[in-house]
Amino acid sequence: MHMDNSARDARLAAVHQQLEAAVGDLVTGEDWKRAMTFAAQFRSRSFNNTMLIWAQHAHAHEEGRVPEPTPTYVAGFKQWLSLGRAVMKGQSGYAILAPVSARYASATPADAESWRRLTNGEKPKSGETVRSKLVGVKPTYVWDVSQTSGDPLPELPRPALLQGEAPEGLWDGLADQITAAGYELRLVSNAAAIGGANGLTDFIRREVSIRVDMDDAAQAKTLAHELGHVLLHAPNDSVEGALLAVAADAVTHRGVAEVEAESAALMIGAAHGLDTTSYTVPYVSTWASSVEGKTPVEVVQATAERVRATAIGVLDKLTTPKVGDGNPPGLDRESLATQHRRSGVQTAARRHVEVRGI
Repeated sequence: MHMDNSARDARLAAVHQQLEAAVGDLVTGEDWKRAMTFAAQFRSRSFNNTMLIWAQHAHAHEEGRVPEPTPTYVAGFKQWLSLGRAVMKGQSGYAILAPVSARYASATPADAESWRRLTNGEKPKSGETVRSKLVGVKPTYVWDVSQTSGDPLPELPRPALLQGEAPEGLWDGLADQITAAGYELRLVSNAAAIGGANGLTDFIRREVSIRVDMDDAAQAKTLAHELGHVLLHAPNDSVEGALLAVAADAVTHRGVAEVEAESAALMIGAAHGLDTTSYTVPYVSTWASSVEGKTPVEVVQATAERVRATAIGVLDKLTTPKVGDGNPPGLDRESLATQHRRSGVQTAARRHVEVRGI
């Protein structure tokens, strides 16, 4: 048992080292945009796991083990079998991080000190409440569809958009979420009306202004950007609190706030098949080094997870057609959820339940 634990600890350390290297390789704004676009297309996984999949698939491509430089769909060994496909001989899986949970029981759940961990197979005593708690992470493995053979997968419909077009209903869906957050949406005739910007969020007046002399795709992108600000950066409800928060943001983390809003918009756009070339993000070092007490890698990971959680929250409320989420089409979601509950694999059915930082 000691040897098994040591081997798992060594594998886990190797995965963390690979993750840090993959995140550290994000240098330019284009690097970041590619990573966030990939995260949108594999949004059933945490940002950390998308980076691990991305890096390992790129390495497999360099070695000639997979035909394309980016993966299409990834799943576990048994999940591929459930779809009538099997991992081909000689194909190594991509190590990702999966949560490990344990059961705890208490007769007085309000008392935080009263919870005790149950051993494997141990049943709670009469009258005890049982809860699961995250106790760590472990390596697990997934394979890209190109590493498998067998039954063909169903074809997913893909959004087909001309240049400058946005999916029907996307504007209305984003606008509804802005007004639901308590902000008034103002349409202005041109950029001069809002200081030369495409859009503007006024936290004090609780207004979002969007210029309408742009094509549909640009308007949707701008609306998503401002919705990102509303969801990520809105201060408390008092005027004094709003003034203090805006002033503090301008002095310290303004760059991170803009990256977060633009990245949320990029993920929302990428999930709809929109062209992301017009999205702008500065060099990672210019904003990832701006948070005192955190390393650039930590800032990148925290920023990406905040962006991802916000974008998925928006996407879940939109009824517009979207590209796939990285899971193979046809995979039974209920059995997938059951398997994840048993094994700790981190994607969970429709709601994409995630463990923070995994």
